[in-house]
Amino acid sequence: MTLDGLDDEQLAAVTAPRGPVCVLAGAGTGKTRTITRRIAHLCSTGHVAPGQVLAVTFTARAAGEMRTRLRALGVSGVQARTFHAAALRQLRYFWPRVVGGDQWQLLEGKLRVVGQAAARVKAGTDAASLRDLAGEIEWAKASLVTPEGYAAEAARLRRDTPGPAEQVAAVYAGYEALKNRAELLDFDDLLLHTAAALEEHAGVAEEFRDRYRCFVVDEYQDVTALQQRVLDAWLGERDDLTVVGDANQTIYTFAGATPRHLLDFPRRFPEAVVVRLQRDYRSTPQVVSCANTLIGAARGRAAGTRLSLVGQLPPGPDPDFTEHDDEPAEAAAVAKRIRRLVADGTPAAEIAVLFRINAQSEVYEQALTAAGVPYQVRGGERFFARPEVRRAMSTVRTAGPGSGALVDDVRAVLAPVGLTPEPPAGAAQRAQWESLLALVELAEELLAVEPGADLRRFAAELESRADAAHPPTVQGVTLASLHAAKGLEWDVVFLVGLADGTLPIQHADGDDAAIEEERRLLYVGVTRARRTLALSWALSRQPGGARRRRRSRFLHGLIPDTHPASRIAASPGGAKPRCRICGSPLLGADAMKLRRCGDCPSDVDTELLDRLRGWRAEQARRLQVPAYVVFTDATLTAIAEHRPADSAALVSIPGIGARKLDRYGPDVLALVAEN
Repeated sequence: MTLDGLDDEQLAAVTAPRGPVCVLAGAGTGKTRTITRRIAHLCSTGHVAPGQVLAVTFTARAAGEMRTRLRALGVSGVQARTFHAAALRQLRYFWPRVVGGDQWQLLEGKLRVVGQAAARVKAGTDAASLRDLAGEIEWAKASLVTPEGYAAEAARLRRDTPGPAEQVAAVYAGYEALKNRAELLDFDDLLLHTAAALEEHAGVAEEFRDRYRCFVVDEYQDVTALQQRVLDAWLGERDDLTVVGDANQTIYTFAGATPRHLLDFPRRFPEAVVVRLQRDYRSTPQVVSCANTLIGAARGRAAGTRLSLVGQLPPGPDPDFTEHDDEPAEAAAVAKRIRRLVADGTPAAEIAVLFRINAQSEVYEQALTAAGVPYQVRGGERFFARPEVRRAMSTVRTAGPGSGALVDDVRAVLAPVGLTPEPPAGAAQRAQWESLLALVELAEELLAVEPGADLRRFAAELESRADAAHPPTVQGVTLASLHAAKGLEWDVVFLVGLADGTLPIQHADGDDAAIEEERRLLYVGVTRARRTLALSWALSRQPGGARRRRRSRFLHGLIPDTHPASRIAASPGGAKPRCRICGSPLLGADAMKLRRCGDCPSDVDTELLDRLRGWRAEQARRLQVPAYVVFTDATLTAIAEHRPADSAALVSIPGIGARKLDRYGPDVLALVAEN
């Protein structure tokens, strides 16, 4: 059973000998299937006992899915957890030995403590500033950067900091001092303390390594330096490690993640077995072709190891591209099409609307509500925290033994708390009813794996899923950011708001690495679709607004030239902007600023560019703003290429308006003249 139905590459990964194994698994290639079958194979052949396996992934849902699949394969006892959940479990066990006394409490949210630290050094304490500071502290800890080393590291990486680097470092140091004084741990501390316990206490390390002999790491392309340190501490001198990842899906570098560990794995373990999974069983060849074309234009080291997917499913419809006048019109058109799909028989739960930032959700919530289409916002209220779900779990827990027919028993038990035979009319009541129906469907899933399951076993399953934050699927169209959609899939996917400035996000402009991460984010979105893929954008934010937006540069090469949506918005003068070198139409803000295609040769004055960057850094420090607020890298490059001699030439560069001309024009023109 463990080896049934595997293709040649999956079989090679599953049956690889015990030791270092690197599985480069493209989207839709059966990654979770391969991981769980490998664990089951190692256990069934006696290489390792289930209780000696520690499998880590990045979401509680993924860990729950892994446990469910292993159980279906007859393997129980494997520890499948997130990095943080595994560290918390270990820290609780070893705390009395390595620290002593009561374990420090876990700090659920750090904004209050960050606010106290920020106030002490007179940094911004508004909600947005505190979120930025908290995020920067999380990045620093994930990257193993201390408060003392923060300013130097931020300068080395040319990082856009949420304030002067020295001030951010002071907030970081103050936050750590306040937290330690109150005997609190944040989530990153769980990893730091776990690594330290194993590194500094030989007895602790020996006991842990005697317990866990085999390690599996999913989504390895997104591990941080801190997570890698924990993994190294777990391993010690051993090499019984299987890693699975896809550099094309690295989308969390802003949080400290890096694909370097995945890409360097064969170098670290020269004897490692490396297997590439490229057969895509999720998406139609049309969706696969779109994904390959998109990622095929990527640059950088991750792109050098890209996986080219090979579609295995029957053909489906071509991806659809649509341009709209404004965002409400785009949302209304998407909602109308979704209503038609649902009416024609597509389950609402098999449809998703994906966007770059959460703020884009509201207009789609309004449009779907107006269209009478149920939806759920992923990342909203946690499923097991909903009042109706808590009541239902309590009812199941206190129910009698039942008749023995689990699904019928669950329906009967949930009837008094709102599970009627037919859905109610009101939107709020309908949402609660769908939550209860999702519990019935969960009972059906459990019964398929454990035919003898009863109400008592079902109650235990609910508690386990609640603890692991592993909710069932709720009927309704999913609204989610592209980041939140990672690891999920739907029959129908709408990728919306695909305009330059939104995807890629505006603050990524001028940073090649950031632009490539934005490309990978869109690639993740494309590969979520099984059959139907629709991509759209709007030329204006509001009805009647100036139609100045352009479709995302990433769509170049995806849309056939004959497609109506392939036209490029005209410049205010009416002429279509073209490359000053090759004459091709220009796509993207960077190309517009440089007045040339990204692939055309640059004539940049490198000495001038270096001086402009130094001047910008000085201005950013003086104004206490991120460097890109002064000028983006693309704007500086355009200045160094065009070498404007007067104000008229300077202001002709996109991104330099009257305000920036007044504030920075004399300095910039002086630098150009001096050079």
